[in-house]
Amino acid sequence: MKIKEVADKLNISPRAIRFYEEKGLIAPGKQEQNQYRSFSEKDIWRLQTILSLREAGMSIDDIKKVLSDMDGDDYHQLLYYLELQRSVMFSKWLELKQTIDTTERMIEIVKREQSLPLEDIYQLAEGSKRLRDQRNNWRDRWNFDRLADIHDQHVTDDSHKYRDYEKALELTVKWIAPIEGETGLDIGTGTGNLAGKLMQRGAVMAGVDQSKEMLAQCRRKFPDMETKLGNFLALPYLDEKFDFVVSSFAFHHLTDRQKLLAIEEMQRVLKPRGRICIADLMLADGQAAPDHGEHYARLSDLLHWLEEKGYFVKHQQINDMLCVVCAVPLR
Repeated sequence: MKIKEVADKLNISPRAIRFYEEKGLIAPGKQEQNQYRSFSEKDIWRLQTILSLREAGMSIDDIKKVLSDMDGDDYHQLLYYLELQRSVMFSKWLELKQTIDTTERMIEIVKREQSLPLEDIYQLAEGSKRLRDQRNNWRDRWNFDRLADIHDQHVTDDSHKYRDYEKALELTVKWIAPIEGETGLDIGTGTGNLAGKLMQRGAVMAGVDQSKEMLAQCRRKFPDMETKLGNFLALPYLDEKFDFVVSSFAFHHLTDRQKLLAIEEMQRVLKPRGRICIADLMLADGQAAPDHGEHYARLSDLLHWLEEKGYFVKHQQINDMLCVVCAVPLR
């Protein structure tokens, strides 16, 4: 098939096809007598794949990696690239929502004041910028991919960080008390241990994690569980999706400002009466933080943040640092 025929078939321009050829994404054969391009069915399928990935917002360089993995039949890597792209798009969507909200509030101020109150508008703009920076500054400093194979053994053997691990998970399940068929989201799900316990109680669980290898382990253990690549600050779900949100041994990876943003994200994906339960290492007032490079929340701060968001909050101390906090909306 010639380039004009392919362009008509795929509803793109011949120039676009030549562009993808120049970038090394396709390599159609050439006719010996005139060197015209000749496209096979495989070439057309490859072009359709390129167009689909471009529509999903993927860069040329990333598409090149994807096609290379597909040529090697590494569909797991293709899945990872697509999930990564989805995660990026959700983050951008949240930033756009935030920008719209900030603009709406600016418009309301101008309407009310009948002027341009620069100080108010400056504060709104700065607040919006800080939220955007918090999302953009998220980094995986822990390389959980390399820990995925040994994670379940780690939580059993580590008597410091994961002391009373099972107790914390069991109390979380008890307090959430899912009704058969309720939907739940486990943030920082790891290999899915907490989500698995909730599924045993009849919940329909989804899990989000920043580590593709952790999610791979989770899918092996719980093939019926939905998993998505993402993190606390940009949950890859639309609004009001879940009956409850849980997280275990992950919240301390966030700075205090990021924790506040994470709570807002939890609220966003929760249904109006949705509840939150967090099991994590936390500090009591006056308790010094261990020098582990983590951002342990102060229990009193977390309780205050949740109460300010309109929740009734209860908590139980499991050991000197491990605590479970459960929040239910007041109205």
